[in-house]
Order: sequence, then structure tokens, then C-alpha cells
Amino acid sequence: MKVSKRLAVLLLLVFVVSIVAGCQSKTTENQPETPKAPTETKEPIKVGVNVELSGGVASYGTNCRNGVVLAFDEINKAGGVDGRTIDYVIMDCKSDSAEATNVAARLVGQKVVALIGPLVTGSVLGAEPIASKNKIPLIAPAATAMAATVDEKTGKTKEFVFRTCFIDPFQGGLMGNYAYDTLKAKKAAILMDTSTDYSKGLAKAFKEAFVGKGGTIVAEEGYVKNDKDFKATLTKIKNKAPDVIYVPGYYNEAGLIIKQARELGITVPILGGDGWDSAELVNIAGAKALNNTFFTNHYSSADKDPKVVKFVKAYEAAYKTTPDAFAALGYDSAYLLVDAIKRAGSTDGVKIKEALAATKDFSGVTGTFSMDEQHNPVKSAVLIEMVDGKQVVKTKIQP
Repeated sequence: MKVSKRLAVLLLLVFVVSIVAGCQSKTTENQPETPKAPTETKEPIKVGVNVELSGGVASYGTNCRNGVVLAFDEINKAGGVDGRTIDYVIMDCKSDSAEATNVAARLVGQKVVALIGPLVTGSVLGAEPIASKNKIPLIAPAATAMAATVDEKTGKTKEFVFRTCFIDPFQGGLMGNYAYDTLKAKKAAILMDTSTDYSKGLAKAFKEAFVGKGGTIVAEEGYVKNDKDFKATLTKIKNKAPDVIYVPGYYNEAGLIIKQARELGITVPILGGDGWDSAELVNIAGAKALNNTFFTNHYSSADKDPKVVKFVKAYEAAYKTTPDAFAALGYDSAYLLVDAIKRAGSTDGVKIKEALAATKDFSGVTGTFSMDEQHNPVKSAVLIEMVDGKQVVKTKIQP
């Protein structure tokens, strides 16, 4: 009888344990799955790069692209943005404003969260309406004309366009002051590209600063993009006996102007803007002709700032050449965008735009800057002299 009771108790225990185990098993099966690791849902962040890889300013676009790629590759290697890599899509706008519009539309169609480029103002003006209509932030690495970020008709800031370069009133005025104060010029001639807002804007700023100091403009002459022969115009300028000549153009024409000026016996300082910064300038003008020329720029590869030294070393390792200002501006543009995405905590275009507008003390290769109300970085400029084909930093000027 006792054995039977013990057996019954044992069977009861086995039954209870099996029920509990079954319930536990069922509960586990019905529980929601543990959330998957965030990395599984973290798709790449797609960024469009709309730059001039062919055409008149291909040198700018190619070097800018190299800087952008170097930056994004560094960022991806370091883990991306909160575990999300940057998927950059590069397209050539062919140094043409209409093509810049088409490229912007194609990139927006690929669901990019932001655009870097184009570089020059004319192409930025072509791409901007597409970016603004779709609420996609556009960072213009080198568009220095005011019209890139400010509507000329209304005076309103373009909500979705930003730049990483300084603006024409700053660099043009800087050179006007330098010509009068440092070079001791009292008479200046201006030879500008009348087909670009960039050149006209620089000429205006230079003239205002130089005349404001007490100088006199003895000649104002023009040319248009792709002109080749400047000797007749330079002869007219030579006859006015200026102390300096300001040539605020791109390297293609500026190189020819400098070369032909020296051939005509013009020995006075020739001055320019950041559009001169290309290795092609030396190839076109010749190292000797470039002696006694000066131009404003965004940075110098010879700068001993640790951030610049690190960038130059990485760029030279990747591309076997020294980076110019357009490479540096592309590099800074990529890091600025990523910085804004991180601060926004989102890839939504409006939130990225708001973060870009709130940028403060961003430390880049081309300087430390904050964004002003017109989406211009408040930053320094470098004044460079060409000596035997090499860039020599004369001074760094704060805004």
C-alpha cells in the first residue's frame, strides 16, 4: 500500500513537471522575437557628388572629388555614421550649368540625402532649384559668388544651399587692401571675365576696397570664357601704366593672360583669386612668368597646422600628388556634411539643413568656421605669392 502511494506521488510529480515545462516552452515560443541588432537595419547613407570632371574647370572638380572620396573613405573606415556607411554617387556635370541641373535631378532620383557640388557658381545656380524643390541640402565647396546662397532679387538666403568657401566680397576686398597697403600700389587695372558672376563679383570687391583706400582704377577691361588672345587688351592696359593688374578669373584664361603680359614686357605684380589655384596655371603661364604674382586662396598645402599636415600626407598617399584648395574644400565639405548628420540625428533633409545652418566652430583643413545667416562660413583666407612656380604663403588673414 505504501509502495502504491509512493508510486502515485512520483507519477504526480512527473506530470506536474511536464506541464510546467510545456508551459514554459509554449511561453517562449509565443514571446516576440528579440529585436535584431541595429546594424541589420542600418542601410548606407547615400550622398550625391555633382562635380565638374570634364570641361573648362575639370581640374577643380577632379581634385574636389578626390578630397570628398578621401574623406568619406576615412569616415567609413572609422565606422561610418552611427554604424551606417556613406554610399557616395559621383556624377560629372561637365562644367555646364544645364548639365548640373540634369545631374542634380538624377541624383535626387536616386534618393540621396544631400548633395556636394557643383563647385563654380554658375553650375550651383543650375543645381540649386532641384535641391531646394526636393528639400535636399546642397553644399557648394567653392562657389564664392554671393548668388550661390542668396537670391539676388529678393535678398533672401537660399534655405538649402551652403558653402565651405569664403565669399567674393571678402577675398576681393582683401586683395584690394593688400595691393594698396602692402604692394604700395596707387593705380590699378582690372581685367575680368565678363561672362562669369565669379569674376565680376571679385572685380567689384577689389575696386571698392582699392578705391576706398585712396587708389585709382586706370583701366577696366573684359574678356569671355575660352578667349585665347589677350595681347590687344593687355597693350591698352600697359599704356595706362598701372602699378598692379587684377585678373580675377579661372586658371585657363589667367594663365594665358599672365604669359602674354610678360611677353609684352609687363612686369608689374599681377593679382588674382582662388580661381588661379591649379597645377595647370604653371603649365599654361610658365614658372618664370608667374614670378611677382599673388592670389587669395582657401588654404596652402605648406601650412604647418597638424590638421593640414595630416590631410596632405593622406592625400599624397592616395593620389600621388599634392592637394590644392579644391581638394581641401571637397574634404571639408564631406566632413561638414557628416558632422551635420550626426548633430541632426537624422538623414531627413530639413533636419540636416537645420544642423548645417547651426554649424559653430567646425574645425576643417581650410580653417575653423561657423556658418553665418547667409550660409557663408566665417573663415580666414591665405594670401599666396608664386615664386619659381611654387606657392609661398605670404600671410593668413582673418575675417
